[in-house]
Amino acid sequence: MKKLLAMALIGCMALGTAACGSGNTTQTEDAAPAAEETADTSEETADAAGTAGDKVWVIATDTVFRPFEFTDENGDFVGIDVDILAAIAEDQGFQYELQSLGWDAAVAAVQAGQADGLIAGATINQERKDSGWIFSDGYYDATQTFVIPTGSDIKGYEDLAGKNVAVKNGTAGADFANSLKDQYGFTVTVFEDSPTMYQDVILGNSAACVEDTPIMADSIKRGGLALTIPEGMESEGAPYGFAIMNGDNQELLDMFNAGLANIKASGKYDEILNTYLGN
Repeated sequence: MKKLLAMALIGCMALGTAACGSGNTTQTEDAAPAAEETADTSEETADAAGTAGDKVWVIATDTVFRPFEFTDENGDFVGIDVDILAAIAEDQGFQYELQSLGWDAAVAAVQAGQADGLIAGATINQERKDSGWIFSDGYYDATQTFVIPTGSDIKGYEDLAGKNVAVKNGTAGADFANSLKDQYGFTVTVFEDSPTMYQDVILGNSAACVEDTPIMADSIKRGGLALTIPEGMESEGAPYGFAIMNGDNQELLDMFNAGLANIKASGKYDEILNTYLGN
């Protein structure tokens, strides 16, 4: 009897030990997936935070507005605006996607919220501010000038009476021409891009066109255009600005202003201008 009791006791102890072991094993196996799930959740949260912090700003621009934006002989999209934006983004550490859309489409994209900002030689003026444009500090001061065919006998605004002047839609040059047309008796025809506007004058359909002076000087020099910039037919200077049209993008505008100040102080700004406007 004692032997039977002893054997029974030993059997119970063995079963108890096995049961405890089984319980511990079950807890360990259950804990592992839980720990992995927690780790996966943490990684997903970190990835989401990283994605949110790596915002890519969409910046709209023109297609052909030399020397501010254009495609060079190597097929690269370059220009003063392009290089200034790149230098500012590097200085401020933000990412962006530059979309070459054309002037009208670029403005429409920013207005519709499809793009965050615009850099396209946009003149800062009160009319645009009143319609919702929010400008950066000016990054380039430009005048607008009338341009005539080489050999033309036009010497001043008075000589435009009864003639037609070509302008580019929605630009400061168009505003400048329209401000003078009634006083000097000329008409205005609107074009969507600068090259077509230039050709209209070269072909003799218009007596003159109006363009930002640095753009016109560059186009004549590099394109060998049969056009001339007359003296005394330019506007007062006005600055170009980077623009947003949604106050939620103020961060982008602030970074642009800070970066602009820094690249001016470092000499990078002057280096960029000399690349395109230097002799």
